[in-house]
Amino acid sequence: MVTRTIDLRSDTVTKPTEAMRTAMATAEVDDDVLGSDPTAQVFLTEMAKLMGKEAALFVPSGTMGNLISVLVHCEVRGSEVILGDNSHIHIYENGGISTIGGVHPKTVKNNPDGTMDIDQIVAAIRHPEGELYYPTTRLICLENTHANCGGRCISAEYTDKVGEVAKQHGLKLHIDGARIFNAAVALGVPVHRLVQAADSVSVCLSKGLGAPIGSVIVGSKIFITKAKRLRKTLGGGMRQIGVLCAAAYVALRDNVSKLEDDHRKAKFFAEGLNQIKHLSVDSSSVETNMVFFTVMESSHLSPERLCQALENYGILALTAGSRSVRLVLHYQISDSDVQYALTCIKQAVEQMLTNGATK
Repeated sequence: MVTRTIDLRSDTVTKPTEAMRTAMATAEVDDDVLGSDPTAQVFLTEMAKLMGKEAALFVPSGTMGNLISVLVHCEVRGSEVILGDNSHIHIYENGGISTIGGVHPKTVKNNPDGTMDIDQIVAAIRHPEGELYYPTTRLICLENTHANCGGRCISAEYTDKVGEVAKQHGLKLHIDGARIFNAAVALGVPVHRLVQAADSVSVCLSKGLGAPIGSVIVGSKIFITKAKRLRKTLGGGMRQIGVLCAAAYVALRDNVSKLEDDHRKAKFFAEGLNQIKHLSVDSSSVETNMVFFTVMESSHLSPERLCQALENYGILALTAGSRSVRLVLHYQISDSDVQYALTCIKQAVEQMLTNGATK
């Protein structure tokens, strides 16, 4: 019988704290679609200031935030966006930029650290002389931290270089900053500096920050005015969102300082996994709150079956490809939880090998 559950599937699984619930219950609210929710106004002003941009807009999800941002920058159907082949926008957002926006993705290979080679980005930009045949490049997208690359951080210097390429070619730069605060903490760089070169940024409130719902997109006033109209078109305009912004404000106030500890726990987890036979982790790749461990092929263990076996111990995890498993730390996972999870993983591996349940 499972007596303890440790949910490592994502940092989106956190529960609202009592402080968040109290703030939600007492928030002063009004109609945000009409632009008059006072709690939302205060929160969004703070977010824009923190990110170093002119204005901000609350959206229900990061997927909608990225979609709106891409569509604002690519107003003409048939536009093209350059983005990583392993990026969240390209893989996990239902192809929305194409199906809804008529925007064509031009992928560039993501390096293991989440970057794309600058020369490959430049090579991907369509030449104006080919406009009769090709889509028109209008946007470059980066992701920071880069989830599929293990939560790796993208430096301000690299982002500046991509921003310079964008400017030289008359393009815009959008950053999918779902976990941008993790990157800022890990790199020791103010968050506004990490996105200084960007024309727009999406920031998830319900991942490492631990708010229950929502994301924010930031940019110029003109960008946000267009974004607000698209939010309405997509059904994302909500009324008394001060209830949600109040919780997000508490998350911003209380939880940014906890991210460093999440990163420490992730590194400890990685070190522990490396002590378990048939599992391996590149510890140097663990920069923030995500751990991807490889199930060695020689073991004949299946990551999918391992995750199923771990459920019997109350450990919830997700596969991340044919040979790996993803674990995500957050502030509601304690040191004791990490140690317990390591013990359970070791026991599950040993039991599967003993019982021959490897496929």
